[in-house]
Amino acid sequence: MGFDPVSEAKRIEKEIITWRRDFHMHPELKYQEERTSGIVEEHLREWGYRIKRVGTGIIADIGEGEKTIALRADMDALPIQEENDVPYKSRVPGKMHACGHDAHTAMLLGTAKIISEHIDEFNGRVRLIFQPAEEGGNGAVKMIEGGALEGVNAIFGFHVWMDLPSGVIGIREGPFLAGAGIFGGEIIGKGGHGASPHETIDPVPILAETVLAFQTIVSRNVDPIETGVVSVTAVKAGEAFNVIPERAEFKGTFRFFKPEIGELIKRRMEEILDGITRAHGARYNLSIEELTLPTINDKEMAGFALKVAEKLRLRWREVRPTMGAEDFAFYLQKVPGAFLALGIRNEEKGIIYPHHHPKFDVDEDVLYLGTAMEAALAFDFLR
Repeated sequence: MGFDPVSEAKRIEKEIITWRRDFHMHPELKYQEERTSGIVEEHLREWGYRIKRVGTGIIADIGEGEKTIALRADMDALPIQEENDVPYKSRVPGKMHACGHDAHTAMLLGTAKIISEHIDEFNGRVRLIFQPAEEGGNGAVKMIEGGALEGVNAIFGFHVWMDLPSGVIGIREGPFLAGAGIFGGEIIGKGGHGASPHETIDPVPILAETVLAFQTIVSRNVDPIETGVVSVTAVKAGEAFNVIPERAEFKGTFRFFKPEIGELIKRRMEEILDGITRAHGARYNLSIEELTLPTINDKEMAGFALKVAEKLRLRWREVRPTMGAEDFAFYLQKVPGAFLALGIRNEEKGIIYPHHHPKFDVDEDVLYLGTAMEAALAFDFLR
């Protein structure tokens, strides 16, 4: 290797941390990443990248050759009020980088700088994808529609990971993150006085019965060797203590690794609602939306990433699968690649809170390792 990615990344470590803190202080929700993408584009143009805009997303190319590798970072934040007491605390009320996308963007910016300084040593093209709206917006689909994968031979992405010790690279072949869907609906009964339930069709106990029955979908319909999740996460019915409402609303999420499990879950939700409401003389509405496919890492590309980590003498381990979801799955449906993890858990620093928690934070001292790994993946793939 004509350059040492680890020492190169260490050299610009302060810049990576500065970028991350700036993005953290100015979080932007899905498809609103104007400031973030503007800063990213300004740096990329300065470093000689060819830029294509896809809304608030950026496709940036550098280098020429027969092979192309893509590296992806997501940029959006979450509608969460930050509770950390740190100098770089979010300055936008009700918005926070609680999933580490600020770190992902900063790491890939660092990678972009290193690659631009050594592009003459790369035997091919590097494509950087700075993606909006990973958090429930399927920004990956928009980027693919905008040409992000045209001519791409392989793709890699990184996610900071609270389940791994700080500085450890997480690699896994096959299913890594689950497919995800959302559901919502209402049970329609007949309202009335709380003192005269016999004159009503009370949707509240019908909904309670439905929620409990939904729990049997995985426990009694899915093969115990397989896995799935059905979670009712919100219910709403009525306002007054003495009025039986006409309607009871609910919503939630379901997760799966195999498409046939996802289909089974959707079918059983419909059947259960139909049966329970019929039994009680009520009606129902149900909407189901499949958001994201399972994230399944290519065996060869996961193996390649492992060899790169060992070559750099980085600590690594096989990361456990999770029922969390990622729209990186859509890239992997089109192009071989792997989604990797960078451990950030550091109990001495109090960095122990899970993703999407108001006190989520990252161990900034290891971000340069993500940058180094990304640069090395690109260099070694294009050899």
